[in-house]
Amino acid sequence: MGIRNERAANLPAKLSRSWLLAPPHDEQSLLDALASEADSVVFDIEDGIPDEGKDAARALAADALNNGMSAWVRINPAGSELWHRDLDALRGAEGLRGVMLAKTETAEQVALTGQGLNPGTPVVALLESGLGVENAPFIAKAPGTFRLAFGVGDFRRDTGAGNTALALAYARSRLVVASRVGELPGPIDGPVLSDDPAVITAACQVTAEMGMTGKLVLKPHQTAQINDHLAPTQSEIAWARDLLDKDAQGDGGADGSYLPRLSRAKKISRLAASFGLWNS
Repeated sequence: MGIRNERAANLPAKLSRSWLLAPPHDEQSLLDALASEADSVVFDIEDGIPDEGKDAARALAADALNNGMSAWVRINPAGSELWHRDLDALRGAEGLRGVMLAKTETAEQVALTGQGLNPGTPVVALLESGLGVENAPFIAKAPGTFRLAFGVGDFRRDTGAGNTALALAYARSRLVVASRVGELPGPIDGPVLSDDPAVITAACQVTAEMGMTGKLVLKPHQTAQINDHLAPTQSEIAWARDLLDKDAQGDGGADGSYLPRLSRAKKISRLAASFGLWNS
C-alpha cells in the first residue's frame, strides 16, 4: 500500500522540486497523492484540514504511515495544543520521512519540534511571517532544519505585501541566502493557485531565477509541469554532456573559466541523472 513510482521513491528529498500538500480526507486521497509525479508528498494536517477535522486527519495520517505509506507531514505551529498532539501521534511512525513545521518563526521552534520526534527527524521550516523571514538565517542553522520553505499567502497577509515578483523578491532572497549560509539545499517556494500552464511557467521561472529549487504544490496534476520547469533544460543537458565528453577525451580548456564551467556541467549531469533526464 502506498508504493510510489520508482523515480520519486528513490529521489533524495534534498533534490525534491515538487512538494505536494495532501490533506488526509480519506485513505484514497493519500494513495492518489503518493501515485502522483510529486517528488515529495506532504500529508497536510494543518491548513488543509479544518479544526474540527484535525483529530481524525491526524489519526488517519499516523495510521497510514504505520501501515506501508511513506511521506512527510505538515504539522501545526510550534507550542500549540495541536502541535503537541501532532508530535505525540507521529513519534515513532515507521513511514515518516520528516515534518514541515507551519508558521516557523524561531530556531527554537525547530529544535523543540525535533526533540519531540524520533532523533534525526528532518524538519522543513515553513516561514510565513515577517518575523520568520527576518529570522531565516538563524532558523537555517537550527539543529534539525532540513530545508526552508516560503508560505507566500500567510506572509502577504502578515506584511501586506503584493503578489508580484518584485514585492516578494526580498523575502525569497532572504530564504535563498539563509539556506546558503546554513549549508542547506535550496529553499522551497510557495504554490501556484492557477491551473493556467502559462501562469505556472511564469511562476516557476521566478522560483528558479531567485535561486529556489523547490515549490509547494496544491494540485497533483501540476506536479509534472513544475518538475519539468525546475529541472535542467534540454539545452543545458546537451551543453553539459558536450563539455564532459570533451573533458574525458582530454580536450579541456585552459582559461580560468574552465574549472567553474566543468563544475557546473557535473552538477547538471548529477541533477539530470537524479531526475531521470540524462539518458532520455
